[in-house]
Amino acid sequence: MKANLPEGTQTGSPLPAEGAGALPHFVSTAPFDLQSVEQLTPEQEKIYFASQLTLMWWKFRQHRVAVWSGVFLLVLYSTIFISEFLSPWNYQTRHSKHIYVPPQGVHLFHDGEFIGPFVYDLKRKLNLETMTREYTVDESKPLKLSFFCSGDKYNWFGLIPADNHLVCAPKGAPFYLLGTDRLGRDMLSRILQGARISLTIGLIGITVSFFLGIVIGGAAGYYGSWVDMIVQRVIEVLQSIPTIPLWLTLSAIMPASWSPILIYFGITIILGLLDWTGLARAVRSKLLSLREEDYVLAAQLIGAKAPRIIGRHLVPGFMSHLIASATITIPTMILGETALSFLGLGLREPITSWGVLLNEAQSINVVAVFPWLMLPVVPVIFVIIAFNFLGDGLRDAADPYK
Repeated sequence: MKANLPEGTQTGSPLPAEGAGALPHFVSTAPFDLQSVEQLTPEQEKIYFASQLTLMWWKFRQHRVAVWSGVFLLVLYSTIFISEFLSPWNYQTRHSKHIYVPPQGVHLFHDGEFIGPFVYDLKRKLNLETMTREYTVDESKPLKLSFFCSGDKYNWFGLIPADNHLVCAPKGAPFYLLGTDRLGRDMLSRILQGARISLTIGLIGITVSFFLGIVIGGAAGYYGSWVDMIVQRVIEVLQSIPTIPLWLTLSAIMPASWSPILIYFGITIILGLLDWTGLARAVRSKLLSLREEDYVLAAQLIGAKAPRIIGRHLVPGFMSHLIASATITIPTMILGETALSFLGLGLREPITSWGVLLNEAQSINVVAVFPWLMLPVVPVIFVIIAFNFLGDGLRDAADPYK
């Protein structure tokens, strides 16, 4: 008996019946109907065919605080290329008549009339009781500011001479938005110039730290055995040494006759050499699990060497974890440089950084009288918080289980 099938349908051989009197089953040999498959919507296609980086970016954008932290850091790092232009003065210019001037305000109206951005002149007198200079605002002399002007001469990145500034005051006029220090140097200009050193020292230090952490931790995790045992013992010894005394010892090794540039690179290498241990352990633990995967065995069978397997197959498998670790490690580098320079064992004049600027605020008596000398700690706090929020956002975006 044959089943009644639609006209044009091809049939194959009947399958055996399961019981007596049961109708045989026929298998259709008609072509597969593609229209019967549920079609993906454009939104579903966008998700299913997106790359891993694209998915991470979509998740990262949902973390608004992390996004704004990233924008803040991007703007801050962009300023290091034009810090001389943004600074109203050369960071080394001394104004002997304006020592320890408090922060000034910018005004727009004078006697009820709008005249544009300006500052008032200052009158100076010596307080014979406290033996300090006191400044009073002379509201009869408004000093109008100019923009995109020529002012103090400087060497851009120490190479190209220039004198262009974003904003300038008339020649000889006091214009110190964040006050001046003991030598009459503008604090705002020095903070902007110090950002170039303090921010880049974290990037260079993390490069050294990542290289050591990936190479040493990768070797321990991939080879195991006695290599892993030696690496773990070395890491335990380094982590057991108190951080600050170790910093002091390594910083004291650098000769005092070194130039500021050599000291700068010496500090970055020291910070990188001391901070690779945590990353090495993280890389080791990841490689111990990933080295058992089938694709690693396939790479070994075709003759791939260990460095290629680690660098091309294993490390990219947890690159998102490395990116998140970098955003958390960079603040540690910045704080390390700030601490060393604050203690007088890091960078020294004439080079400047946020730690060098805070070195002048060591005395509580000076801070009590001139509190604006503590202003360089403000960008340090904001940068550390921004990096922490950015790291949280990247970690959440890279976590496939969230």
